[in-house]
Amino acid sequence: MTQQRGSGFVALLTAVNCFFAFPSAAAMDIPLEVLTHANIEQLPTITAQSPGAVIALPPEESFAVTCEAKGNPEPEFRWTKNGQEFDPSLDPLLRKEENSGTFVIPNNGNLTEYQGTYRCFAFNKLGTAVSQEIGFMVPKIPKFPKEGFDPFKVDEGQPFILKCDPPKGIPPLQIYWMTMYLQHIEQDDRVSMGLNGDLYFSHVEEKDSRRDYCCFAAFPKIRTIVQKSAMSVVVSPRKSESPDGANSILQRKPSLLTPPGVRSEAVLVKGEDLKLECIAEGIPTPKVEWEKMGHGRPEKFRLENHGKVLVVPGDEQDVGGKYMCKAKNPLGEVVHYFTVTVEEPPEFLVEPQSQLSMIGADVVIKCSVSGSPQPVTTWSVNGVPLQETLSANRKIFDDTIIIQNGQPSDSAVYQCEASNKHGKILTNANIMIMNLYPIILTSDGQEYSAVEDQGVMMHCKVFSSPPSTIFWSKDDSSELVTGPRFTVHDNGSLEIHTIEKGDTGQYTCLAKNLEGTSAIDAMLYVKDPTKIVAPPQDQSILIGTDAQLSCLVEFDESFRGDFELLWQKDDEEISPNNTEHSRYFLEEGVLHIVNVSHRDQGEYRCVAKTPVDSDAASARLIVLDVPDAPQSVVLSERKNRSVKLRWVPGEDHNSSITEFVIEFEENKWQPGSWRDLQRVPGNHNSAVLDLHGHVGYRFRVYAVNAVGAGPPSKPTERYLTPPAAPDKNPENIKIEGHLPHEMDINWEPLSPIEHNGPGLEYKVSYRRQDVEDEWKEHTVKRHSFVVRNTPTFVPYEIKIQAKNHQGWGPEPKMVTGYSGEDFPSAAPDDVAVEVMNSSMVNVTWKQVPKDKLHGHLGGYRVNWWRMRSLLHSKQSQGERHTAAFPGSRSHGTVSGLVPFSEYSLIVMSFNGRGNGPGSKAVNFKTLEGVPEKIPVFRVADVQKRSISLAWTPPLEPNGILTGYLLEYQLINDTEEAGPLQRVNISKPDTTRWHLRDLEPLSKYRFQLRSCTSMGCGSIVSLESTTLETSLASVHTGISSQGWFIGLMSAIALLTLVVLIACFVNRNKGGKYSVKEKEDLHPDVESQGINDDTFCEYSDNDEKPLKGSQHSLSGGLKAEDSGDSLVDYGDDDAQFNEDGSFIGEYAAKKEKRASAEIKATAQTPA
Repeated sequence: MTQQRGSGFVALLTAVNCFFAFPSAAAMDIPLEVLTHANIEQLPTITAQSPGAVIALPPEESFAVTCEAKGNPEPEFRWTKNGQEFDPSLDPLLRKEENSGTFVIPNNGNLTEYQGTYRCFAFNKLGTAVSQEIGFMVPKIPKFPKEGFDPFKVDEGQPFILKCDPPKGIPPLQIYWMTMYLQHIEQDDRVSMGLNGDLYFSHVEEKDSRRDYCCFAAFPKIRTIVQKSAMSVVVSPRKSESPDGANSILQRKPSLLTPPGVRSEAVLVKGEDLKLECIAEGIPTPKVEWEKMGHGRPEKFRLENHGKVLVVPGDEQDVGGKYMCKAKNPLGEVVHYFTVTVEEPPEFLVEPQSQLSMIGADVVIKCSVSGSPQPVTTWSVNGVPLQETLSANRKIFDDTIIIQNGQPSDSAVYQCEASNKHGKILTNANIMIMNLYPIILTSDGQEYSAVEDQGVMMHCKVFSSPPSTIFWSKDDSSELVTGPRFTVHDNGSLEIHTIEKGDTGQYTCLAKNLEGTSAIDAMLYVKDPTKIVAPPQDQSILIGTDAQLSCLVEFDESFRGDFELLWQKDDEEISPNNTEHSRYFLEEGVLHIVNVSHRDQGEYRCVAKTPVDSDAASARLIVLDVPDAPQSVVLSERKNRSVKLRWVPGEDHNSSITEFVIEFEENKWQPGSWRDLQRVPGNHNSAVLDLHGHVGYRFRVYAVNAVGAGPPSKPTERYLTPPAAPDKNPENIKIEGHLPHEMDINWEPLSPIEHNGPGLEYKVSYRRQDVEDEWKEHTVKRHSFVVRNTPTFVPYEIKIQAKNHQGWGPEPKMVTGYSGEDFPSAAPDDVAVEVMNSSMVNVTWKQVPKDKLHGHLGGYRVNWWRMRSLLHSKQSQGERHTAAFPGSRSHGTVSGLVPFSEYSLIVMSFNGRGNGPGSKAVNFKTLEGVPEKIPVFRVADVQKRSISLAWTPPLEPNGILTGYLLEYQLINDTEEAGPLQRVNISKPDTTRWHLRDLEPLSKYRFQLRSCTSMGCGSIVSLESTTLETSLASVHTGISSQGWFIGLMSAIALLTLVVLIACFVNRNKGGKYSVKEKEDLHPDVESQGINDDTFCEYSDNDEKPLKGSQHSLSGGLKAEDSGDSLVDYGDDDAQFNEDGSFIGEYAAKKEKRASAEIKATAQTPA
């Protein structure tokens, strides 16, 4: 359509007018379908028709004879049958489809009357199109004639032909020779079927006698198989003239059963294979050879039917010529010559083309055809032979028609038909002569997107007569789009190479011819390219694990809704989904492969696509697995004591095999148990195996790679070795002396498989090493022997040799050992102790002489025990401790001692028999240390501005107590803590302290340590909160009431009774653990006024006060305290073997226990 444009567009029209001063007269080829875009008259064109033959198969209900066409005006249809006019609408049995040339023939039993050759004519007022010929065939059911056959009698050794003579039918025809039981007649060089279906016997044998030779003819197109009546062949054996009466068949040279004569001719139709056949008779059975004269044996040609048929391919060049077949046996040969002529059906060399030409131009229609024989070519116009139509401006030159000065009235459909004996071809050429202004078939306002550095094609498809000239401009400019990056193609499309950002804009396509102009606009947008910035990486992954392949892409944001990220494996698209049963799923550009298997190995390709471009990247996923089991494990080179094992390695699954492990199983000692025999490098596939005697072996192999061990192969057959003498003697001989005058000899026995035969025994030989002595020998079956009445700890030489019924093992190696040991008889001298610190000492001594050891020196043992604490004068025997120092040495370090204590120790040597006598006891004293942790620390009283604290002294002060260090600070559950306050309590017998001037209703943390001159011990801490004024008053009021005092006294008395009962029970032998003791006292001592609010006890002794100072100086002056708890715990306490106390307290400590009970009774509830 013609469109109005602005001033720039008018200028463009002016600029191009000069190109149309002399219109072109050349014809233009057009696709006919473009005519449907405008209301223009159109010649008819046949769009669908039935194939060359319609076969009426019996199962079908109807048969359509098709003819469809298009044109403007809508075409009408007429038919001819066998060259005569035929109107399907006049036959009430035929079904005619509306607006169609197709008619349907029903299968009503009268099909034969419709058999014939049909042709369809589609016409409108402009012309007529003609279809190919359509044959409607009604096949007859082929049948063999009903006939009976007398038996065919043939002398043994004579040639014979069984005729098939199949009935005629629709090809292709397939022939089979079978028995009545549908078993194929066996065919070979002697017996074979010819191309005509006959069964040829080069010579018959007795086994050819049978009564049911049946020929079956199959017609696949009509789905029919027919059978000829069974024929009987009786072979008469040839009588021999020899005296023994044996059969004797005379040999003869070959002769041809088919083809007859010496020469024959054959025609090969191009595109169809030609089969040449030579079947010969003779004894022995002749062999057939083929040759193309002048070319030797035709290697590329195919042989069939045991070499008797040569297949000449119909699609090869230069297959015509002379061929020879030669049949020969040892007695002679026979030949036949074939002259092959190549013919072909008609084929268009130049096919007439439909054309649209402008008025006044010359139109050239050419139809050039090849074929052999040379086809006959005929021309028609609108279905009428050309010679029957007259036209003054139409000239015929051989295969060309020229229409001079063509006019609209010359528009027509021209038919060119060519035929020879091999076929017929026909084509229609629509010739339209008219003038038409440009019609742009491409839609106006189309939008195109492209990316930088790539190309884009903007279309402008134009239909006009004469042809239009196409121009492109940009942004309503009068200047044409030109330059090396711009190409206007013959079809009107504008191609822009190497797009730039500045190419974005509106483009105009202008089409003009003598009849007018038309134009459309197109919009081009230049986008950012799609780019994979983080491509997937090659991976090697273990089978059964999960793999992840990532693909990070950058693309133009305008394509957010149209962007696609696809994954392919080995060029096939993966369809991941996120269901729980899927093995593939996508998550943020990452492809997850769950439970990787062997089939997941391959090349994975990530494809990022937008509507205008794409990018792709690939990665290789390699699946690692253990090797497959080796195959074909076989034994070879079998000898008495060795065999060679070979195997074929299995798939290594991308991890090189590092070694093969050969296992064996024997059926006597451990049947069914597979054990390692030998390992060989991974590049070997065989191994020579050294074997034991008298063993039934089976072997198998498995491979090992970096992933692990693969499955084993199938086991070999069992291999039995003969008995033999032992190959080795016992190993790991041990000589021990459990008693002073005995020597125990033990050794590792030979394994059952190492016996090499029955009757295994051991010969034990021994003699003293330090004196001249004769070998003494004993033969035993067990793997131990005791030599009695030996001197104490003297050296012996020992040999052990294996033997069985086959003989002795190799000469044994000699080993040296000692007879039995006795206890050392002397103690170490000059024992001295050097005190290192409060808990460790260094002990030295003089070693025991060797002659007093009476055995191998094991080392020295130090025994020590605590005698008393230096705080008390009373001594008691403490628990004995031991430390062993192996080897020959004269010193050792003893640690873990209790500070400020007196100890005693002795030193002794020991050997394999036991300990020697101990040295004289040496007493020493440990230095003073820091005290143990205070066992009880509690709040005794809480008031508005004061808190009383009470504690008990440490059970082990580890020195002389010098006092206590008390630290406290305000915390109130906030990040900021109050200043740290420190109190140095210089009186060591103080067990209670009263703190004043505290903040009401405030939380404090308290930390306490006991000290000696060596420093302070571990921290014990607690937290507590002061009271409000009103609550303190209530507390004071209640505690002054008589009834309250009476209640507290009753509770105290009851508690005292319970404690006395417990003490009595334990003094009678009851035990309770240290843990029970520690649990008991905090429960008695830590009862405050209110457990939740006023007596918050912290078990975290290491938790420091906020802002704590580490210096012990600068503390407050100690105040006197009226109350104190007497220290309890006793250095003289006795312990059972399990560490429990025997009698909690000694007599001296009973007073302390009473003080504790009293203090508990006075604690407010």
